[in-house]
Amino acid sequence: MADTPRNILTQGIFSENAVYRQVLGICSALAVTNLLANTLFMCVGVIFTTVMSNVTVSLLRNHIPKRVRMITQVLIIASYVMMVDIVIKATSPDIHRFIGPYVGLIITNCIIMGRAEAFASQNRPWPSFWDGLAAGLGYSMVLIAIALVREPLGFGTVLGMDLPGKDIWWYQWTIMVMPPGAFFMLGIMTWIARARLVKE
Repeated sequence: MADTPRNILTQGIFSENAVYRQVLGICSALAVTNLLANTLFMCVGVIFTTVMSNVTVSLLRNHIPKRVRMITQVLIIASYVMMVDIVIKATSPDIHRFIGPYVGLIITNCIIMGRAEAFASQNRPWPSFWDGLAAGLGYSMVLIAIALVREPLGFGTVLGMDLPGKDIWWYQWTIMVMPPGAFFMLGIMTWIARARLVKE
């Protein structure tokens, strides 16, 4: 039985966050979080894809033969990812040049595939909408938090704008520009989040 929208959102964003609870969807966490602008575009794309694919799978759940359900879900997700890719390319070509290859990876993002299979295929469209939104927001919360540390330490900027007094006090942490910096940040966030969940 589907839960209330409020409980679905709370669980998806916090207690059952797929990034730090199940360590899913980390490819983009390592690839795009060195700049906040890139992260925001990726997060919007994932939220849109997760919500729309969940709703679509839910609407079609009684019409998709079980033996082809996975490939059908992949095709549905790929359709929405193509829309995201076209919009990013049209609106922000510079950002698309950097994150374009990773946008394609949304198709096989375990979070999206998991929510479509585990929730949307067994529930009605409205709860599936909230579940997709919760999964996307939970993913986005983690990536934005990582980017808000990596970009200032790695480049001395936030959304491309220099930090106040950058020339006086700032020193570049080169590791934060590289993928290992994302590994460290993701590990620290997972540790903090799981420790808090254990206390609760």
